[in-house]
Amino acid sequence: MRILYNSKDTNFKMPFGTLTEGQKCKITIHIPVSCRTKRVRLVLLWENGEEYGSFVMPIADRAGDYEIYSCTFAMPQPSLYFYYFKITTENESFSLYRQGYDQTNMEAGELWQLSCVPSDFDVPRDFCGNVMYQIFPDRFYQQGECDTASKLTPFWMHEDKTDIPCYLPDERGKIQNCDFFGGNLKGIASKLDYLKELGVKIIYLNPIFKAWSNHRYDTADYHKIDELLGTEDDFRELCEKAHEKGMKIILDGVFSHTGSNSRYFDKLGVFGGGAYSCADSPFRSWYDFQSYPDVYTSWWGIDTLPCVNETAEGFMDFIINGENSVVAHWIKCGADGFRLDVADELPDEFITAFRKRLKQLKPDALLIGEVWEDASNKISYGKRRRYFTDGELDSVMNYPFRKAVIDLVCGRDKGEQFKQTVMNIAENYPKCVLNTLMNMLSTHDTERIISVLSDEVPQDKAERAGFAMSDSAREKAEEKLRAASFLQFVLPGMPCIYYGDEIGMEGFEDPFCRGFFNWEKAKDSKLRGFFTKLAQVRNTCDALKYGDVNAESDGAGRVVIERKNGDGRCVAFVNTGLPVKVAVSGEVIFSEKARIQGNEAFLDSYGFVLQQIH
Repeated sequence: MRILYNSKDTNFKMPFGTLTEGQKCKITIHIPVSCRTKRVRLVLLWENGEEYGSFVMPIADRAGDYEIYSCTFAMPQPSLYFYYFKITTENESFSLYRQGYDQTNMEAGELWQLSCVPSDFDVPRDFCGNVMYQIFPDRFYQQGECDTASKLTPFWMHEDKTDIPCYLPDERGKIQNCDFFGGNLKGIASKLDYLKELGVKIIYLNPIFKAWSNHRYDTADYHKIDELLGTEDDFRELCEKAHEKGMKIILDGVFSHTGSNSRYFDKLGVFGGGAYSCADSPFRSWYDFQSYPDVYTSWWGIDTLPCVNETAEGFMDFIINGENSVVAHWIKCGADGFRLDVADELPDEFITAFRKRLKQLKPDALLIGEVWEDASNKISYGKRRRYFTDGELDSVMNYPFRKAVIDLVCGRDKGEQFKQTVMNIAENYPKCVLNTLMNMLSTHDTERIISVLSDEVPQDKAERAGFAMSDSAREKAEEKLRAASFLQFVLPGMPCIYYGDEIGMEGFEDPFCRGFFNWEKAKDSKLRGFFTKLAQVRNTCDALKYGDVNAESDGAGRVVIERKNGDGRCVAFVNTGLPVKVAVSGEVIFSEKARIQGNEAFLDSYGFVLQQIH
């Protein structure tokens, strides 16, 4: 008989998930009577592995062949903790660890995690569970002419919006990213009705500040809109119109590096007074020169992206603390929050100060971090990050969910890993964070989801550039996409649609995932209708927006997701295996590839059903 403990089961740990400082927590462990146990201790460790302390667990009850030991405690300060059990019997003393997802093991295994967050840590409710839409600004829609007069050169404009983004290197072997399609802020504003009809409540924009490249992650001027996108007045108008329609605008903040061709570094001498071109520049302290001016620290060794010293006083004042700091300026212009690019590379001090100022300016603003792993226990550059335990971020990009969904619908996982990923994140993240996770299937950094799900993948990059899947392959990929998107929309967080995914735009790696939006295809897209109905269900169901989550799997490609909020309850069945019959006890509010007969639903492969239980 095994010793029983499962941190995800409230019979063993109450409450489920993270704690707040001072909140009581009850831990219970079941030990076989045959062990002849004399003493049980819960041993808590600091995040660095040093012992914090221990709690004696007296015997509390007996159930059949098990003795039940329990203790109640509270953590006095926010931090990331780990724990295990120390058990002494008549014959031996041993440590008990976690084995796998929910089993225990003597003397070998992993520690359990316990996060304690500040008692006042919360996230703006207006964002919880709402539908997000990501726009790569140059590639969405063009309204009017673009101002090319003062655009940083060299650059060139595509005359044909159906062109493939330029991917070939120049004569020096570098991919320049200097081709543009002309999408602009007025274009986005003109399509707000389209987004509202789609059910979008939040718009996340990739960088819009003045820069040389088309992706604009090489900021040239943090206080200026890139000329090809428009003006500050255009941005203010976009925010005003979005707010009138009940939408919020999130900006991309790129603060770990600037562009080399920028007002601050000025490697090409375009601006004057930059750290590279002027030895006594006020921006000199922002950068790390090993041999001035030609040897300096750059982002991943890319010399056009010099890294900044984020905690330099001048940089902190410029970005955060100053009266007209970057965060203050754009929040006053109407922005509703920021997504922090490469948050793992930003110091805790910078993120903490940024969020504090952001909330002072706009208490209901949102701060999202780009983190690719489990953000609750992330170690970056040898340092444990404190995104939640110090209340630094409201939310993060949810790449773990993305991988779990893709692996499930592609058949690489039969449901067990999906269940474990969902429940591990639910356990490790504060509930308010869980409700605002940015749940995406595609981004500007990844292949488009329909291309990921296709059986046709050319191996040669030149072939991938202009590739269009066959009708039969597309039919299969869309089938998988609908199941994947259904999962995305029933899981906790903010389901985020990458522009064009709602009409099935194809595209492999960057820059093929950044094509111009196909507005002709959007006119009669059946897939768009699917997303619209899915978003309507999401936006009108509190259990899906705010509810607790529980995921289960039968290990044969079928998963069940339960969401519960007060008296509201929804249960979703998703089948990626052979056809199956499931019991239905509530009102079916969304389904596909499912035949409902009385209290039963027959799900074909990639069929799904969502029921609301009153």
